[in-house]
Amino acid sequence: MFVTVETAARTAPAAVIVAIDGPAGTGKSSTSKAVAAGLGLGYLDTGAQYRAITWWMLNNGIDVNDAIAVADAAAKPVIVSGTDPAAPTITVDGLDAAGPIRTQEVTAAVSAVSAVAEVRTLITDLQRSIAAEAPHGIVVEGRDIGITVLPDADLKIFLTASPEARAARRSGELKGKEAQAGDLAATREALIKRDAADSGRKTSPLAKADDAVEVDTTELTLEQVIECVVTLIEGAGAEKAGRVAR
Repeated sequence: MFVTVETAARTAPAAVIVAIDGPAGTGKSSTSKAVAAGLGLGYLDTGAQYRAITWWMLNNGIDVNDAIAVADAAAKPVIVSGTDPAAPTITVDGLDAAGPIRTQEVTAAVSAVSAVAEVRTLITDLQRSIAAEAPHGIVVEGRDIGITVLPDADLKIFLTASPEARAARRSGELKGKEAQAGDLAATREALIKRDAADSGRKTSPLAKADDAVEVDTTELTLEQVIECVVTLIEGAGAEKAGRVAR
């Protein structure tokens, strides 16, 4: 998981709630899981929850481009997320959905489904309850966590990277080292299109919170990003511990 021995031995000084936002390809998931595991915190991939409800819509014949139909069906699926960073799980109506939600069909439809206000309200409530119940603190990653879901988080981080770097990472994730220049260009355009959809939606758009710490990962290795985030969390934990002690 790219956690160094030094990082794995460290712990957050206090139970903290950490919001990590940013567009696709910035390293949110890899960083969040590694940091949570290294510091003994829970982990929640909020994007997986939107993928899960999208997968349910597709499997149940709901037209994902019909906002009214999506809204009417939004409360029907039961989505359960496990928060162990070493083995995060997600089920829909009791079925393991970890693999199926990563298909291209779901990827193509998730922006439309996640833009529906009723969907966002339901999923946001679910995310808040999971964060509130985390016994040792939690790292929550997504696109609207610091702004909408957890505006009172102990620490907010916004990861960024150039479109080129993000495309290279995402294309590598999808196709391995044999990704071609054409694939990279297509991936870059898809990411830019997703950014526009996420940033332009009326309900809970992708945005950096005013009090978030921005970390540009373009020129950083994953281990460097992890170390940076761990340091920020340790600082936030120490500050929280100090407030509690006073």
